[in-house]
Amino acid sequence: MSDRLTRIAIVSSDRCKPKKCRQECKKSCPVVKTGKLCIEVTSQAKLAFISEELCIGCGICVKKCPFEAIQIINLPKDLDKDTTHRYGPNTFKLHRLPVPRPGQVLGLVGTNGIGKSTALKVLAGKLKPNLGRFLSPPDWQEILTYFRGSELQNYFTRILEDNLKAIIKPQYVDHIPKAVKGNVGEVLAQKDEREMRFELAKDLDLNQVLDRDVGDLSGGELQRFAIAVVATQHAEIYMFDEPSSYLDVKQRLKAAQVVRSLLRPNSYVIVVEHDLSVLDYLSDFICCLYGKPGAYGVVTLPFSVREGINIFLAGFVPTENLRFRDESLTFKVAETPQESAEEIRTYARYKYPQMTKTQGGFKLQVKEGEFTDSQIIVMLGENGTGKTTFIRMLAGLLKPDDVGDSDVEVPEFNVSYKPQKISPKFTSTVRHLLHQKIRDSYMHPQFNTDVMKPLQIEALMDQEVIHLSGGELQRVALCLCLGKPADIYLIDEPSAYLDSEQRIVAAKVIKRFILHAKKTSFVVEHDFIMATYLADRVIVYEGQPSIDCIANTPQSLLTGMNLFLSHLDITFRRDPTNYRPRINKRDSTKDREQKNAGSYYYLDD
Repeated sequence: MSDRLTRIAIVSSDRCKPKKCRQECKKSCPVVKTGKLCIEVTSQAKLAFISEELCIGCGICVKKCPFEAIQIINLPKDLDKDTTHRYGPNTFKLHRLPVPRPGQVLGLVGTNGIGKSTALKVLAGKLKPNLGRFLSPPDWQEILTYFRGSELQNYFTRILEDNLKAIIKPQYVDHIPKAVKGNVGEVLAQKDEREMRFELAKDLDLNQVLDRDVGDLSGGELQRFAIAVVATQHAEIYMFDEPSSYLDVKQRLKAAQVVRSLLRPNSYVIVVEHDLSVLDYLSDFICCLYGKPGAYGVVTLPFSVREGINIFLAGFVPTENLRFRDESLTFKVAETPQESAEEIRTYARYKYPQMTKTQGGFKLQVKEGEFTDSQIIVMLGENGTGKTTFIRMLAGLLKPDDVGDSDVEVPEFNVSYKPQKISPKFTSTVRHLLHQKIRDSYMHPQFNTDVMKPLQIEALMDQEVIHLSGGELQRVALCLCLGKPADIYLIDEPSAYLDSEQRIVAAKVIKRFILHAKKTSFVVEHDFIMATYLADRVIVYEGQPSIDCIANTPQSLLTGMNLFLSHLDITFRRDPTNYRPRINKRDSTKDREQKNAGSYYYLDD
């Protein structure tokens, strides 16, 4: 019996179309042929139903389904005892729960679709865990007995008896304007239970938008507004689902400090975050989630911050002796072989002159610089310092007001541009879109291997572009950008909406493509780990955002990072196991040491 139950069958609700197929799954199932109802497809049902008790795991239905709607997954043996929640038959299943501790920040890390948001809903008391029994859900008494002996028993007892109030900052802040009407100042005043709104508005740079309508805010402003709304309220449980998307590095650190300021001896703070350096800076301990996206997720025991993130990157949980990813992810910077002097001479060099551009009340000065092919230049600066303006001047979309008196012209480049905001207007499938826009690359086996496979575009081919999620759209947009033949690839925030694993994959794809194709890429990126991994050289932006800014000449990674981090007043060290950059806690011994030495960024420990 125990053997039979460690298998789950997942039927994807948006792919299964019983009215459009010949019900191949049912016809080909050997168990159905013996007369048992292992797979049922009735004419009224919108989905096929697969009985997990009767399924023998042969996988024939998986191969036969024309819409690839079925997954049969064998689970690790002992998992079935600790199912926390399942939405219905043949749907996603969550095993175990993260264990929050009062007075500490719990960080959750894992890929998209692995149950982080489900876990938040359960811990907030908004979703009653059914322990996998979706037909006869247990009552609270039974649920408490189930968690007996763990810290979760006290936690759920407190939720039920003390009536703990939980607030979640949602993952998709772009949906907020639909639910919240009015201007920013009024909404904050209504929600303000802690008399903190003026302080928070200052900390989160919201003062200049207080009289603006919520519907007119940009992505970053909405994110900071959402964090402020949660932080002004009185609650015992604060939850933040991806608080750093849309924010620049400086704002991410400010937001992290605001989140940490909510800690009280008996309050809980839980954060889901994909920017690993921010997660590291923010959390006191970490739970990883692994499994198969959309099918099942498993929560590990809590680990210390360093250990938790390293386990996630290594893809191996030592306490369970379990590997959940084939390869481990490291950040060795010297990935590109150091070229010899002869090789460097063969690279084409490009120069651009000093330029200025004024748009409304904003003035940007670009110092002259040069770059070579096979090089990635990362632009570092706060939002509103003119990074996109500079990109558009290089692309010839904007004419500079005046060019310096040197004899260097603004070169004419063929440019492929991936904008920061992607709005899908294409009304057909991803396959049609790629076919129409980048037909030659899309047919090329090398492009398939280097770009499309790692970005997992194949799985999205038959989906309508307008129905894609944020992360899926981002991967398609990257694929389109790299597929267009060009001299310069301008990529604006490639990590937005991607989970931590996909970010590393995307960074590797960009790096490999630029190197092989001998092109140049300018990348705007606020995720520190991605920026340092990608950069061959960096352009640092200085000045007052939205008023008067200067774009410096491209510098080496070390000097550029030092300059940038000294403006932010933070220091970085490297983790000895996988070389990922880690932010030093403010005023720690290491932080003071590095500041005194003037080395804000360490390349090697």
